[in-house]
Amino acid sequence: MLTERLALRQFRRADAEVVRAYRSDPEVARYQSWEAPLSTVDAEELVAEFAALDPDEPGWFQYAVELRDCGELIGDVGVNLHENRMQAEIGFTFARRHQGRGHATEAVSRVVDHLLVSQGLRRVSAECDARNTASARLLERVGFRQEGHRPEFTWLKGEWTDDLLFGLLARDWPASAAPVTRPPAALARAR
Repeated sequence: MLTERLALRQFRRADAEVVRAYRSDPEVARYQSWEAPLSTVDAEELVAEFAALDPDEPGWFQYAVELRDCGELIGDVGVNLHENRMQAEIGFTFARRHQGRGHATEAVSRVVDHLLVSQGLRRVSAECDARNTASARLLERVGFRQEGHRPEFTWLKGEWTDDLLFGLLARDWPASAAPVTRPPAALARAR
C-alpha cells in the first residue's frame, strides 16, 4: 500500500536490525508490552514471524512502514483481523525520530482506509495506555471515537495502568477523520 510519503509492505528478514533499534528505545517501548532493549535474536525471531504472516487471514499482521523517497524503515502498523473477517484491531509503533511528523497518522489512516473500504470491514478498534496521550490524539485525528476507559486494567511493567478504548465504524469513515492521505490516482491503480 502506498501513500504520498510512505510504503506499507510485508516485513523482510533484513528488517530485523532496524526493528531491534527502534523497539529497543525505552521511550518507544514505554507503553508497549515488550521490554527494552530487544535483543538481536529476539528481533530476528520477531521479524521472521512478521514476514510469515498473511494479511488476509485472521490474526495479527504487521505492516512495515518505510519512507518512499529513500526506503528507510520507520515503524510498523499491526492489524488483528477478527475470525469473523468483519472487524479488526490496530496498533502502531514508530521510531522516535519519526514521531511528530505525521508519518504515523498517514500510515494508520491508510491502513484504516484499506480495512474499511477495500476489505469492507464494519469496524476497526484500538486501545492504548491512558498516559500515552500522543497515541490517543493520533487515533482521534484519524477518526476514532473514545468508547471506554478501563481504570487500572492492565498490569504492565510493574504497575497497573488505565486503558483507553477506541472504535471506528465504516459508516463514519472518512467523514469523521482528518483528511486522509491517499495514494495518487495512478499509484492507487497500480496496487
